[in-house]
Amino acid sequence: MAEQAHVSSVDAIEIFRAELIAYLSKTRPIVEDACDEILRTREWIENDRRLYWEQQARRRGRALEDAQQALFSAKLSNLRDVRTAEQMAVTKARRQLEEAHGKLRKVRKWMRDFDHEVQPLLKELEHLRSLLGSDLPKAALHLAQVIKTLDAYARVRKEVA
Repeated sequence: MAEQAHVSSVDAIEIFRAELIAYLSKTRPIVEDACDEILRTREWIENDRRLYWEQQARRRGRALEDAQQALFSAKLSNLRDVRTAEQMAVTKARRQLEEAHGKLRKVRKWMRDFDHEVQPLLKELEHLRSLLGSDLPKAALHLAQVIKTLDAYARVRKEVA
């Protein structure tokens, strides 16, 4: 003969189910935001930063050309004091152009490497997102059914006893 269960209360299951629902309501938006932030970061690197540093490189290249032209004009006019100032302007413009090219190289490197670096983490986040969006809500529904079943069993047991 099979042993009978002695169910007198399902409070622990009800508490666990309530905590699970609270956990879902807190974590789901956080995981959604993290996934969205990764996509926004990719967009920011590929579009915003790339375009910005390309424009800066062009603008700074023109500024260097202007400074070099001013230095050339100063050399032709044999103005010693002006030449020094113009030479400093060329040096400064060249540094700024090198900075823009360096930033552009970094942005292009991140464009190439972003998916490789972030994809494993994004895959884990997507798995967690699926778990929080589908599996755990099903578990909460299943626990509700378990609670109903155990309550019915406990009532029948009380009636028999």
